[in-house]
Amino acid sequence: MTNRIRAIFLDDGGVLNDNSLRGPEWERLIGEYLSPRLGGAHARWEEANRVVFEAQLRRWEAWLAEQPLTNFAEFFTSREENVRWMRGMCERVGIALPSEDECYALAVETKDYVMPRVRCAYDGAAETVAALSAAGYRLFMASSGTHRELDACLTGMDVRHYFGERLYGPDIVQKHKHTVDYYRRICEDAAVDPSEALVLDDNAGQVELARAACARAVLVSQDARNVDAIAALRELPAFLDSMR
Repeated sequence: MTNRIRAIFLDDGGVLNDNSLRGPEWERLIGEYLSPRLGGAHARWEEANRVVFEAQLRRWEAWLAEQPLTNFAEFFTSREENVRWMRGMCERVGIALPSEDECYALAVETKDYVMPRVRCAYDGAAETVAALSAAGYRLFMASSGTHRELDACLTGMDVRHYFGERLYGPDIVQKHKHTVDYYRRICEDAAVDPSEALVLDDNAGQVELARAACARAVLVSQDARNVDAIAALRELPAFLDSMR
């Protein structure tokens, strides 16, 4: 493929941010927010979130298996799941349960507090994003997170202004990320010729899906062993120079 790369689509976890750090950051910030508001020790809230979220993930996996590959964000943004999440944590901490309306409002407020404060970016990630933008590349997200989550993540990294208005979670294009059509739709929506797009992902299967959509794709992995792979995002500028 000889077309010049003009647009770069970045995954979040595994490319911009370290998922192994994200969970502990969430737990810490949830304790920081809810303990002063509702009582209970920080550590109790952290443990409660860990247990309740694991149960929520199991429900999500069962839900996803029964759903069409649309409305991806519906589960985690639903009123029912937000209420169950907050009530489950309150029960484990031993806090009197708020009303359903209060639980839902508190869940939304908690997430609004936590998401932009999570700090789990890889070393050099923010600086690399700034350098890519300065070099003239159009930057987009290509992630399984919702656009709202991605907005909070990029805002917390202080790099939101480098990206286009639309942050491509599956909720924007109504296609699950694990499909070729997801990559076709994000390129179409962004008015990007797929042959001029570069997709970065830490999942080899996603890399192959992007390539099937006629985009150039690079695997980000510490175990990278092929020509189209880098160990970390900070290596991307040199990789792009080598393609010229």
